[in-house]
Amino acid sequence: MRFHKAEWAFFVFIFVILAAGLVMLQAYGLLQSFALEVRDPDRLAKVTYLNHLLFITSVLLAIALVFGTFFIYPLIRGQAREEGKLRAMTASLSARSETLEVAALTDSLTGTHNRRYFDTALGAYIEEFRRIGKPIGLMILDLDHFKQVNDTHGHDVGDEVLKAVGHCLKDMTRYHDIVARLGGEEFAVVTPNMDAPRLEKFGQRILNAVAMMPITAGNVRLKVTTSVGLAIWDGKETAEEFYRRADRQLYEAKRLGRNRVCA
Repeated sequence: MRFHKAEWAFFVFIFVILAAGLVMLQAYGLLQSFALEVRDPDRLAKVTYLNHLLFITSVLLAIALVFGTFFIYPLIRGQAREEGKLRAMTASLSARSETLEVAALTDSLTGTHNRRYFDTALGAYIEEFRRIGKPIGLMILDLDHFKQVNDTHGHDVGDEVLKAVGHCLKDMTRYHDIVARLGGEEFAVVTPNMDAPRLEKFGQRILNAVAMMPITAGNVRLKVTTSVGLAIWDGKETAEEFYRRADRQLYEAKRLGRNRVCA
């Protein structure tokens, strides 16, 4: 059982009262014996008066002890418990707040970041890399004929496909890359400090990995392909302009027959 600081202070206070009471009783006993030896009436009266004062003080200390033990301590204990509950509640609310904050920036289906996080992070990367003069790569992916997967096999299978693609992207990217689901079957990968040749090779590896990835959902086994649009930040454009340029490359990949990378 753990005690609050106020409770420890109260215990010290009670100990001091008990010690004072014992001293008073000792003094009272000594005065009683001394009074028996005094012959002078005036001195005897003073000793008796002092004896009465010591007795009254002892009674007051006893009353303080009883009052503190049965009235003050329960109040302190109750306040300590309430404070403990408030601290626990605060910690719980703080943990829930952090969980909600993470949830607000994470796609619940795939475990990747969501569009809100993507927009914020892309803008932050652009601001930082404008200062240091380093390249930023952007990859926009869209699963080919995903509507047919949902229509043929159902949305449950479609969800499994999205989860598998999300896991694949997270496994193939670096720790400082950003993988996000932008909505529906569209994903994005931000690759800081990656130039155009490296980004194109990276995009092709991801394209091949998705195409070769077997997806199992119940009795259904299928494979999917994706179209990829790439762009390297030109050092001047805004995050929205940068995204639109990569998105135009994605539509070009779709126009050229899908399952390909356009940069």
